[in-house]
This record gives sequence, C-alpha cells and structure tokens, in this order.
Amino acid sequence: MTTSPTRTDAPTRREQILKEAARLFAERGFHGVGVDEIGAAVGISGPGLYRHFPGKDAMLAELLVGISERLLDGGRLRAVESDGDPRALLASLIDGHIDFALDDRPLITLHDRELDRLKDEDRKRVRQLQRQYVELWVAVVRELYPDTGESESRTAVHAVFGLLNSTPHLAALGRRPMEDLLRRLAHGAFGALGA
Repeated sequence: MTTSPTRTDAPTRREQILKEAARLFAERGFHGVGVDEIGAAVGISGPGLYRHFPGKDAMLAELLVGISERLLDGGRLRAVESDGDPRALLASLIDGHIDFALDDRPLITLHDRELDRLKDEDRKRVRQLQRQYVELWVAVVRELYPDTGESESRTAVHAVFGLLNSTPHLAALGRRPMEDLLRRLAHGAFGALGA
C-alpha cells in the first residue's frame, strides 16, 4: 500500500528550501539558523527566500503543519485501502509511520524542540491534526483488542509512537534492518495488549 503516488519530478524550489530549513533547524535550533544560511544551502541569497516565504516562522509552520497533514492524510488513505481489515490497517499504519520516522528524522527533532515557537493558531492546528491521527490508530487497536479499554489503547498508541519517533536519537543500522526491527517492536508492543 502507498500513501501517495510515486513522484518522478524534481522537488520544487520551495520543497528544497523546506527540506534544508528542516535539516538546519534540527541541527542548530530555530534561532541558531539565519535566512542567509538556508538560502546558501539551496543556492540562493537569503533575501531570495522571501519570494517563497514571508520568513523563518512561516517555514517552521509549513514544516510542522505540513507533516501533520501528511501523516493524517496517509493514515486515512491506508484506512480506505485496507478494505475494513483491521490487521491489514494496523500493519499499514505501522509501515507508514516507520517510513516517516526514517525518512523525516529532522521533522521529529524539529517538532520536539520547536513546536512551542509556532503561532497559537498553527500550534492548535498541529495538535488537532495529531489528535485525529491518534484516533485512527486507537480505533483500529480497539477493534483488534476489544478487551482493552480506551485509555490503555491510547496509551499503547502513544508508546508505539514514542518507540518509532526515537529514530533521530538512535545509531543507524541501515534502512532495511532498522525498518524490520521497528516493525517487529511495534507489532510486539500491540500484541502485548492481547496477552
């Protein structure tokens, strides 16, 4: 199952800017990076960034709101593609989140460190999207483990997110071994609900 069509075209300048901004913000902190550095990373002047974004705050908001939207949209698509099979859906949600955790490590670090820097409306939007994403997971966990209460199911979902989102802090094993290990650990954590 996929969460988006395969992309064959090159990233836009805006996407390049966001990718480099995420990397730099994650490495040195939001306040430790200037627009000139972001511009240099993509081969344009710092002031040239203002043709794409009104400022660093707008980049941060687009990064954090954008990834929250992407996770929720991907989760919803996976729910449709699962044809009502809760085991297939949980496996697909786990795989999708593993892809995010391994491919978008800077965004995890950025979220952990810089979420409070967002304007209130952007922070509320991120939290709203995240709650909806969590509820997708909780619903399928409750379907698979009906004897597990809602609070325990929600706690299990957040624990698995913590496990998967710890990847920026782990030594890399290589993509495939890391993916396989995270998949086994996530399924094992949910399987413990039925023990």
